[in-house]
Amino acid sequence: MATSLTSRSPARADRDGVGGGLILAVEGGTIAEVSTALRELLIRHVDAGTIPGGVALLGAGHVEVVAAGVASIGGGPMREDAIMRIQSMTKVMTSVAALRLVEAGRLELDQSLVDWLPELVGRQVLRRPTAELDDTVPARRAITLRHLLTNTSGYGMVTQASPLQQAMAANGTEAGPEPPAMGADEWLRRLTELPLAFQPGEGWRYHHSFAVLGILISRVTGRPLGQHLAEDIFGPLGMTDTALWVAEGKLDRLPAAYRHGDEGLMEIEPAGGGFYAGPPSFDVSHGELVSTARDYHRFARMLAEGGRADGQPMISPDHLRQITSDQVPAACKTADSFFPGFWDGTGWGFGVAVKTEGPQRGRVGWSGGLGTDFFVDPDGTVGILLTQVELGEDMWPLVEQFQSLHEPS
Repeated sequence: MATSLTSRSPARADRDGVGGGLILAVEGGTIAEVSTALRELLIRHVDAGTIPGGVALLGAGHVEVVAAGVASIGGGPMREDAIMRIQSMTKVMTSVAALRLVEAGRLELDQSLVDWLPELVGRQVLRRPTAELDDTVPARRAITLRHLLTNTSGYGMVTQASPLQQAMAANGTEAGPEPPAMGADEWLRRLTELPLAFQPGEGWRYHHSFAVLGILISRVTGRPLGQHLAEDIFGPLGMTDTALWVAEGKLDRLPAAYRHGDEGLMEIEPAGGGFYAGPPSFDVSHGELVSTARDYHRFARMLAEGGRADGQPMISPDHLRQITSDQVPAACKTADSFFPGFWDGTGWGFGVAVKTEGPQRGRVGWSGGLGTDFFVDPDGTVGILLTQVELGEDMWPLVEQFQSLHEPS
């Protein structure tokens, strides 16, 4: 299952790497000046071989979508309406969908989920994260929606070599860059064969809680996750190109996907093809979305405008506050919970990271594993960067320079 796991924090910006004038052009600049800065940034990284092409936008209120480069090496130009695999930028969308179910009285943040997810009954917990799989104790509390939204369920990516890590790799539930290899119910069955890494609410591990969340939403609503999101969020927001796969009539807008290798960019999915091309053969309620810059902007603007869209409330002010403020107890922010330094000046709300210190304090956002990133600043500025090159050492300068184009005021 694809994730946005990376070797360093997406929120740490190296401003020395930003080309001359870019920040000055954006601070208080016109739409044209901002677009020029974005275009120059994209072109510079196309020319350097970081990406074949990309799409970006930045600003408060009305913004211009900028595209540069090509949709595939040797192919046609990157389109402004390119449909991108956004991977972990999905998490905040399913968070909003779940909180809307809370507001409708169909879920509660702190209730047990076993009525919908009976696989979670009788959880066993490792005595320590690196223990043998049979060295367990019973869970002291049930897994709740709050645990899923905050990555504190006990399930998640294991960064240390351990029997649990080996078992997840063996049964196909280890997170990685590949899309789902099995249906949602089978994936959950396999995941719940294994013990939790820690007592629910007492640790933090990335990713898997949100795959479980997608399955929860599907079971609560009695329909596949994609159908529910389309009717409950995408339809009202006018997000016509966002889904769990690309419709066959739109495949000409799906760029190729790449990762950096020893000899440069290597194609991992062709343009118009791969896992997200057309409906999959199994339920992907545990999966991740495709979207466009314009579609994702509609969602991010809703967050920036107090949880409202066209004057209509999409989410309550209290739930929006919880999404956009650190919800993870300090005791859960252990060194082994994610990559080194992740928690320095950073927290986690519901489905997004939150900058808690420094010049970007108050910014919320997250990245997707195939080279996508978004943020929403307290002043209402939204930034969206969409490429299709797997995040890693070669990609971080682009992401960091993009994030440095604007700082919260």
